[in-house]
Amino acid sequence: MKAKRLSRLSRDSRDTLFLLATIAAVVLPHGGHLPIWVSALTALILGWRAWLAWDSRPLPGRWVLVAVLLGAAAMTWFTHRTLLGREAGITMLVMLMALKTLELRARRDAFVVFFLGFFLVLTHFLYSQSMLTALWMLASVWALLSALVLAQMPVGQPSLRLAAGMAARTTLYGLPVMIFLFLLFPRIAPLWGVPADSVGRTGLSDRLDFGAMSEIANDDSVALRLRFTGPPPGPAARYFRGPVLGQFDGRSWRASTLAWPGQTDALAVSGQPLDYEMTVEPLRSSVLPMLEMSAEAAGSERQIEGLTLKRAPELQWLAQRPITERLRLNAQVFPSFSHGPRTATLALQNYLELPPGFNPRTLQWAANLRREPRFATLDQAALSPALAAAVLAHIASADFIYTLAPGRYGEVTPHLVDEFWFDRRLGFCEHFSAAFVVVMRAMGVPARVVTGFQGMDAQPQDGFWIVRNSNAHAWAEYWVEGRGWLRADPTAAVAPERIQLGLALRPPPGVLAGAFSQINPDLWLSLRRGWETLENRWQQSVLNYSRRSQFDLLKSAGFAAPDWELLGQVSAALIAAVALVAGAWSQWRARPHDPWSRQRARILRELRRLGVAGVAAHQGPRRWAELLRAEHGAAAEAAVQLLLGLEMARYGPPGTDNNHSAALSGPLARWRWLRDFRAAGRMLRGKIR
Repeated sequence: MKAKRLSRLSRDSRDTLFLLATIAAVVLPHGGHLPIWVSALTALILGWRAWLAWDSRPLPGRWVLVAVLLGAAAMTWFTHRTLLGREAGITMLVMLMALKTLELRARRDAFVVFFLGFFLVLTHFLYSQSMLTALWMLASVWALLSALVLAQMPVGQPSLRLAAGMAARTTLYGLPVMIFLFLLFPRIAPLWGVPADSVGRTGLSDRLDFGAMSEIANDDSVALRLRFTGPPPGPAARYFRGPVLGQFDGRSWRASTLAWPGQTDALAVSGQPLDYEMTVEPLRSSVLPMLEMSAEAAGSERQIEGLTLKRAPELQWLAQRPITERLRLNAQVFPSFSHGPRTATLALQNYLELPPGFNPRTLQWAANLRREPRFATLDQAALSPALAAAVLAHIASADFIYTLAPGRYGEVTPHLVDEFWFDRRLGFCEHFSAAFVVVMRAMGVPARVVTGFQGMDAQPQDGFWIVRNSNAHAWAEYWVEGRGWLRADPTAAVAPERIQLGLALRPPPGVLAGAFSQINPDLWLSLRRGWETLENRWQQSVLNYSRRSQFDLLKSAGFAAPDWELLGQVSAALIAAVALVAGAWSQWRARPHDPWSRQRARILRELRRLGVAGVAAHQGPRRWAELLRAEHGAAAEAAVQLLLGLEMARYGPPGTDNNHSAALSGPLARWRWLRDFRAAGRMLRGKIR
């Protein structure tokens, strides 16, 4: 019944319902970014307008719209404390477009909705620039263009298929201009900042709490993509160094805030370096995770796509703000390195501090271990490694369990490390590394927590090795006299496969992934890898297309030293070329294109040369023959007979046998007929003279 009634809807009702569905599709991606009341109110308004169109009911009065608008403005102010800015502006734009559908009384009102819809499509890229967003926006633009085509066809009831086809052709006509603007239009800063998807949903931060790394590990999305010039480093060497955390308040670890004048890390690298290219997804941290270890000294700077990164003394690359955009860089990694002071310094006291009153049982356990006779005769250079080995051996031999879901710590007691070390013994990498550092400090050994990523996917995708957020990891470093800082990874003691093979714990699959796994265990993995490959190509080819890429394009076109001036000249030349082509195309479109129209135009030009008055395009060949005979008499008989033969060929009954039946049978026959007609015209002009 509903399908039958839908087919019987009036033209206005059908077009209105299509427009409402298009608006819903345009607004839908904003549902996750705007307040919930915006989505609810928009759905209510669009549903109300659809009900009015379905039952052909009158639209509400103007005062109703004013009341709803004032209410929406008040809610926007209450939510955002302003009516300006990105969030508040998009909120009001969505509400205005929804309310405008309640006063669709004329084509002018529909055009306002179209304009708002196209503008709202652009705002989606303020939140995300992924390929999926681009495809959704392309479909939304197509639907809006289809609705616009319908509005330009006021007569009859054109089908949606006809409007969609015309909209698709219009989009294809604009495709060359779009490509041209993408390739050569100057790259400028975003109008309202970076997209919202450039702030990682999860990711490394400058603070570490118990449970923080396991939260990141539940996110299986891509964090880094790498391409090596040679074989990649072995699984046990795939450490990506991020924030270094040295301050502990009993619950959280933070980066050290004390700066020492002239502090260095005495970095020394050795071995054959390996070059690699890395694309970094947006982070929540201001520290760029880099593969250990690059050779730059403390204080060095890198300029990456407008962002300045500085090498800090703790081997970190620090930005002046969180890395909220996708970055691509080239770097080198050395397989062997050492760093840190070789003798005790005042700065090392930072890494011995523990908050008073916390974790008494762990401190006592550490003191007992330190007093064991086996350590009494060791010098300082041998003592620290021996103590570290003893702690790691305890982790390996005790009943600790490495798990992605250890539960919450600190709900019963404030002594988190005590609860982990003695009571529950369930933990992820941050639990093991934090407890290790606390124990080492309690024994008088400087130690700190290092966070970052460890491991990669087993196989590259599209030439890139993938590091996921599920590869997020925390390990420890402790100081040894004469050697500097040494890495210790307590996770390797309880779960060696995590480090040796780079196998990160995976969260339980979702409903969709679980359903695919039931059908084919490898199907979901193949689909995910295929999509990530497409997304990577989108990022590398489109999102990472920069000024340097524009200049490289000009170099490949033969320009030796491209700059902004040359880019402007090439752009101006291409704009002029496009304008000329468009003008020529318009002129060509204005001319007749079917064979008879072209033939008729040539005949009329020839008759006017012969001085025949009164000939017109709406007349037939017989009338032209009569006018020609009336003007020139028997002298024009040859041309008259050709015109009469053309009349018979075009308008005579099918199958008529005459000498001129081939006059319209093909291009060659039409050319021969026109040649004979022009020859007869030249003979006539000769007689007239």
